[in-house]
Amino acid sequence: MLDFGTSLLRRLPAETAHDLTLCLLRQMPLPAPRLADPPCLKVAALGLSFPNPVGLAAGFDKNAAVPGAMAKLGFGFVECGTVTPRPQAGNPRPRLFRLSEDRAVINRMGFNNGGMARAAENLKRRTGSGIVGINIGANKDSEDRIADYRAAFALLAPLADYVTVNISSPNTPGLRGLQNKEELTRLVGTVLEARGGARKPVLVKIAPDLDETALDEIAAVALMSGLDGLIVSNTTIARPPLKSRHAREAGGLSGAPLLMPSTQILKAMRQRAGNKLTLVGVGGIATGADAYAKIRAGASLVQLYTALVYDGPGLVGRIKSELAACLTRDGYDNVAEAVGVDA
Repeated sequence: MLDFGTSLLRRLPAETAHDLTLCLLRQMPLPAPRLADPPCLKVAALGLSFPNPVGLAAGFDKNAAVPGAMAKLGFGFVECGTVTPRPQAGNPRPRLFRLSEDRAVINRMGFNNGGMARAAENLKRRTGSGIVGINIGANKDSEDRIADYRAAFALLAPLADYVTVNISSPNTPGLRGLQNKEELTRLVGTVLEARGGARKPVLVKIAPDLDETALDEIAAVALMSGLDGLIVSNTTIARPPLKSRHAREAGGLSGAPLLMPSTQILKAMRQRAGNKLTLVGVGGIATGADAYAKIRAGASLVQLYTALVYDGPGLVGRIKSELAACLTRDGYDNVAEAVGVDA
């Protein structure tokens, strides 16, 4: 039924379809998954026990309205956000474009969300026991972006299982500048100081459009600061050859064209950090083989979003089944044994 609905939603404008999906998920109770995940898919990472490594990336549930419903689709974890301290309308519409011929999406949403107070209320009301992360950002017009991250962390961290610091969206002018060594050092230090004695896992989400020097610096800051992990990666501003009429739209590109470049960045970061950081692989995952490639490149966990637009929620179960088959085929008893073998 849900997969059939996906084909109907694709006939609507992209953002309209997204908003309608969220509305339906809030109103329509979903049954719990019928089958337990294969034992080989269990992952211990970030001090948490994940039933499987396949997560929902940030961007789908910006206000933490439906994490329980998404968990029932079979995700091992759900990341909500990006959430900013104050409510933010985001960029003018249209700002979300399907590139169907390329199995891709371009977005220039601009951190549209209801603000941290709204997300906090939603997280307080959530039901279920699934692992939920919260992705935080800064307001576009903020005079002190690092203070924004500190405020969002202080309110939302106690309500989530882990926190992601998003400094890599291409749709907030100047935000990616926080990836440079000095700014990143100050930002991470501020967030970890706000964490205090609580061992809430903190990750930073980085861009795929980074050179070798930037990767060196990010890895050095992450390792020296005591950061728990990195999410690799956000959408790209690069434009590989694309077929869609929307190929020239401004914004971040996600989906199939991002699979290879994001996996290369992931492998490069694994080579720099070894097993001292938990890496989450994101970008272009649409099959179990894609997820397996991320794991072999160094990811303990993976996330997807864009492929759901084209394949529907049944994709989650298919990816898990295919991933388990890949592990069995290559003689691995669990995900951990395969992490980083290609790096």
